[in-house]
Amino acid sequence: MILPPGRRVELPSRGTTFVRDFAGPAGAATVVLLHGWMATADLNWFTSYAALGQYFRVLALDHRGHGQGIRSRRFRLEDCADDVAALLDVVGVERAVIVGYSMGGPIAQLTWRQHPARVQGLALCATSRTFAGRANESAYFQGMVGSAAALLSLAPMPLRRRLLGEFIDRRPQTGAVPEWMTDQLRKSDPALLAQAGRSLGGFDSRSWIGEVDVPTAVLVTMHDNLVPPARQRSLAESITGAVTFEIDGDHRVCVAHPEKFVPTLVYACQGLARRGRTDSSAGF
Repeated sequence: MILPPGRRVELPSRGTTFVRDFAGPAGAATVVLLHGWMATADLNWFTSYAALGQYFRVLALDHRGHGQGIRSRRFRLEDCADDVAALLDVVGVERAVIVGYSMGGPIAQLTWRQHPARVQGLALCATSRTFAGRANESAYFQGMVGSAAALLSLAPMPLRRRLLGEFIDRRPQTGAVPEWMTDQLRKSDPALLAQAGRSLGGFDSRSWIGEVDVPTAVLVTMHDNLVPPARQRSLAESITGAVTFEIDGDHRVCVAHPEKFVPTLVYACQGLARRGRTDSSAGF
């Protein structure tokens, strides 16, 4: 497996994160990849880098507390969206297609809301307008996850690392997990991961998502047991002109079955880049 070049990038007044940066063809549009909860840029997108890199400049960053992302005292999805805009400033990119997977979807939505001039288009994958729509989900995110965040924040870092390692070692396995994947997980900050879960549970864009005015594609994972497909379709229906693509897979399809996910992602991003230019009537 060959990954694009990666480096530590200082985001002024924000902190240092890790970024994959694939130059792509000369003059190509830029795609920014935003990963899901408890993943990293590489874990979420390693199967997509090469295909996207044929057509785009590809940027992928680790979010706060995830992998080699910014270390801070708190995790807010809004801060992650500001990190995206700060990264574009640092690398000298004016506008980009923002691609969000799962938790990356809310961050992508917030990037448009907080920095609309920087967004050429949105590709929202396996994601939703809200992640705690039912009472039991809200109780989970705000109760158990919230308590874990508070307790882990008080624990010294060595203990946090040990607890995360035990969680990784004990999680159910569906097959062999490459060592590099486990290493990616161990780099995260458990306290910030727990805070991220609580922040995700409190996210709700239903009151404003209909204001999105950039080309949007929603990639629905049809057999998703984490983000119900009905919620994914509701997201698409809330955005005027959004194009829906159905992917024959579950929440892990981007990694488990890239042949089902990656070609559609590339096609969607190509359409968004065309429609996001001056001639917004250009189609997919």
